[in-house]
Parts: sequence; C-alpha cells; structure tokens
Amino acid sequence: MPALPLDEAGKYVAGAYLVFVTLIVIYVAIIGAKIGRISREVDELLRVVEERGE
Repeated sequence: MPALPLDEAGKYVAGAYLVFVTLIVIYVAIIGAKIGRISREVDELLRVVEERGE
C-alpha cells in the first residue's frame, strides 16, 4: 500500500517537478551570466594585448 493515495500524491509529484525545473532554470541562468562575464573579460584582455603589441 502506498504511503499516500495516488490521487493525493500527484500534487506532491507535480510540486517536486516544479521545484526541480525551477532550480535547473536558476542554475542555467547563473552559468550563462558567468560565461557572459568571462567572455567580456577575455575580450578586454585581447584588447589590452593588441594595444601593447602595437
């Protein structure tokens, strides 16, 4: 016998999936922001190196 009747467990399963998807979206946003920052820093470093080379 399940701990919760199946008709009541559906709400908790849906809630768990919602929390999981929300965490994944937050994680992807954080990683995207980091990649954007690193890309800007690399561009700045390339600009500095090109200026010194001239």
